[in-house]
Amino acid sequence: MKNLVIIPTYNEVENIEKIIRAVFALEEGFEILIIDDGSPDGTANVVKSLQDAFSGRLHLMERSGKLGLGTAYLAGFKWALERGYDYVFEMDADFSHAPADLPRLLRACTVDGADMSIGSRYCNGVSVVNWPIGRILISYFASVYVRKVLGFKVYDSTAGFICYSRKVLEAINLDGVQMKGYGFQIEMKYTAHKLGFRIEEVPVIFINRKEGTSKMSGSIFGEAFWGVIKLRFRKFN
Repeated sequence: MKNLVIIPTYNEVENIEKIIRAVFALEEGFEILIIDDGSPDGTANVVKSLQDAFSGRLHLMERSGKLGLGTAYLAGFKWALERGYDYVFEMDADFSHAPADLPRLLRACTVDGADMSIGSRYCNGVSVVNWPIGRILISYFASVYVRKVLGFKVYDSTAGFICYSRKVLEAINLDGVQMKGYGFQIEMKYTAHKLGFRIEEVPVIFINRKEGTSKMSGSIFGEAFWGVIKLRFRKFN
């Protein structure tokens, strides 16, 4: 199997080398695609300095300017499909998603038979460490809102730690994905659900970043709020 971990970055120079080495220390032989949105702190230069050491396993896509999380993943998905990867992962660069959980997400698909697996903060209560209580409440009730509006039985619909099987990404019209920020995560999961794919939530512990700066903004939440209502009335083939 060919397994690719996609990690979007913007100003992650404090974390990037450590996260790359942590993923490559796993026995499963993951490859990594870093998608850097023109980080002025030199994140891409750090990746380039490591490519010889991890030849053929560490890939870099450089984009000019902050183009959004969703567009980064969509570009990565297309890149992965063109190159024949079997399983494609979303993961943050800041260690809020533990690299050691990647094999668990993979096994949920390869052993348990899921088409998509989610590293879930909320399927076993609330498993979040070092987040302000306000941030936890916004995130938790965003998923409650999605379940109520869409009738979607996923506890962590906004999660960004995901394993997609190739057939899911092939079935979704990537050019038709409308939400680009926080709502992107909801749209991808709900689309997979509506297309009949099996989704499994894998409980993980989410730990707030220790280094670097969060990229969240109020506009991201606004897009998700209205985008969910639009999803309720969208037709899926």
